[in-house]
Amino acid sequence: MSVGIEEMAFYTPALSLDMVDLAKARHEEPDKYTIGIGQTTQSVQPNYEDVVTMGVNAAMTFIDRVDREAIEMLLFATESSVDNSKSGAIFAKNFLGLKDAIRAIEMKQACYAGTFALMQAKDFVTLHPDKKVLVIASDIARYGLKTPGEVTQGAGAVAMLISADPKIATINDDTVYMTVDEPDFWRPIDSDIALVDGHQSTDVYKDMFLKLWTRYQAASGLALSDFDGWAFHMPYTKMAKKALDQILPEVDEEKQRLFKERLADAQYYNRHVGNLYTGSLYLSLLSLLGRADGLAAGNRIGLFSFGSGAEVELFSITLTDGFQEVIDDQGLRERLAARRSLSMAEYEAVFRDQRFDSKDEQPTDAPEATNNCQFIGWKGQYRQYRIANK
Repeated sequence: MSVGIEEMAFYTPALSLDMVDLAKARHEEPDKYTIGIGQTTQSVQPNYEDVVTMGVNAAMTFIDRVDREAIEMLLFATESSVDNSKSGAIFAKNFLGLKDAIRAIEMKQACYAGTFALMQAKDFVTLHPDKKVLVIASDIARYGLKTPGEVTQGAGAVAMLISADPKIATINDDTVYMTVDEPDFWRPIDSDIALVDGHQSTDVYKDMFLKLWTRYQAASGLALSDFDGWAFHMPYTKMAKKALDQILPEVDEEKQRLFKERLADAQYYNRHVGNLYTGSLYLSLLSLLGRADGLAAGNRIGLFSFGSGAEVELFSITLTDGFQEVIDDQGLRERLAARRSLSMAEYEAVFRDQRFDSKDEQPTDAPEATNNCQFIGWKGQYRQYRIANK
C-alpha cells in the first residue's frame, strides 16, 4: 500500500515588499539581499492575517473536492501560535467544516514541526488506509525592523492531505533524523519577534544535512544519482545551495547541472515569499513540482527538513501518475503576482500595526466582501474571526 500526498495548496497574504527597496532603506547594497541572501520579495502580514487564517485559506483551495468525512485528524504545525493553550487546529477545524469526530492538534518544534506532522499523518494512514489526515504548516517569520533577520521575514501556509490515494507523491520509508541542542534561534515568551544567530544557524544547517545524508546513504543503499531533484527548508534560498553544494561532487557534471537547474526551480517561490518556518520546505516542493521541466511519475525527490534548536529529517518521495494535474501552479503564480507591493513607509506601518494585545478591542483592517478567513479583532480577550458562511 502506498501512502502519500493527495492534495497540496499554498496561501500567502496579499501584501509584499521588494528586497531592493528594503536594502536601499537599510543602506545596504541590493546584491547583498538579492544575490548573497537569495531573496527577491517577501510577503507581509497585515493585522487581519494570522496562522489560523492563512492555514484555513490554504486548505480551502481543495477542501470542497475531497471527502471531509474521511478526514480523521488535523495536524497544525506552527511556531507562531495564536494562543498558549487553545490549538489553532480547533479554529481551523471549525472554519473548514470538518466533523466533530476528529483529532485536532497543534505542534511546535521551530521549522521542523510540519515534517513531524507529515510523518505522523503517514503512520496513521498506514494503520487506517480508509482515513485521511489534513496537515497544515502555517507561520509568520517576524524579526523586527532594522534587524539583521529583517530580510528573511515572510508569511504563509501550506496545506496537505495525506491518504492512501497519493495523487501527487508517495512518501517513502527511508527517513533519517537527528536532534542536537543548539542556541541558534529562539523566540522568548515575552517577545513577538524571533532572535537568531544567523552564522551559527547556517553552519548547523549545513553540518546536520551532511551528517544525515551520510546516514541516509548507509541506511537506504541509495546514491545521489538515484535522485531527480531536491526540495529544502529555506530560511533564505541561498542556504539550500550551501547544503546541496556539499554533495554535488558525488555525481557527474551533467547530473550536477540538472540538480542546479532544479534547485533554482525549488527556490523560486521561496525567493518571492520569504521564510515560512514550518511551511518552507513544502513551498519549496510546490515550487519544484510546478516549475521544473522533465519531472515524471517514478522520479525520486529528496527533502531536507530543518528546525533550529535543532532538529532535522531527510527523506524522499516518489512522484505518482498525474501529479502535474493536481499541482495548481498557475493559481499560485497568479496569487503572487496579484500581491500589492508596499512602499517602505507602508511596510513599516503594517509591521507596527498588529493586534497582539488581547485587551485592545480595536478592530483589524480586514476588508469586506471576501471569502477568505480573517482575524477581525478581540472581544473579551478572545480572538474573533469571520469567514463566508461561518
